[in-house]
Amino acid sequence: MADDVTAVVVDDHPVVRAGVAHWLSTADIELVASGEDPAVAWTGPGASASVVVLDLHLGGVAPATSALRKLVEDGRKVVVYSMRADDDIVLQCLEIGALSYLTKAEGADHLVQAVKAAAEGQSYTPPALAGALAGDRSDTRPALSPRETEVLVEWFQSESKEFVAQRLNITLSTVNSHLERIRVKYAAIGRQAPTKAALVARAIQDGLIGLDDL
Repeated sequence: MADDVTAVVVDDHPVVRAGVAHWLSTADIELVASGEDPAVAWTGPGASASVVVLDLHLGGVAPATSALRKLVEDGRKVVVYSMRADDDIVLQCLEIGALSYLTKAEGADHLVQAVKAAAEGQSYTPPALAGALAGDRSDTRPALSPRETEVLVEWFQSESKEFVAQRLNITLSTVNSHLERIRVKYAAIGRQAPTKAALVARAIQDGLIGLDDL
């Protein structure tokens, strides 16, 4: 895991912010800022935090997916931490680019692991997320070639694309080309997968890989 992991928490409940701060501090993760407005992640110490822990409902009825999208577009690593547990919103957040999605019913250990994984640019699959990923609601699957499927599954099980290239005896450029074509194929059928976490979700939905294989 990354050294010196820092976090900013965006949540409209002071008790949640206090609880998360305590959980992170016991895991040697520094909370550099917290607040109820997403602006806390773009200003002051929060602007340089390794990970953004984002609640989806910040005093309004509509989920804060626009804030999530802006954070992802800015290259931030986001863990969504929400009361909502319905599969559609979980998958929507992954499609936008969140690295993980946890419900507030899941405890400190899962949140800490998700934050540490996100600091490394990796996804983390807690129980609620596993349940959402296991449900296949898609009638349309992209036509992946056997080689594309092989590269995709190998990437899910590897620490880096370089390791995939070594394992399959191909170049890094070839690995990147395969993954980009896979993303294009998913986008072409309206099932965008801009991040590794989103591709994992798609692959599990499509039966290319099981949760036990990750």
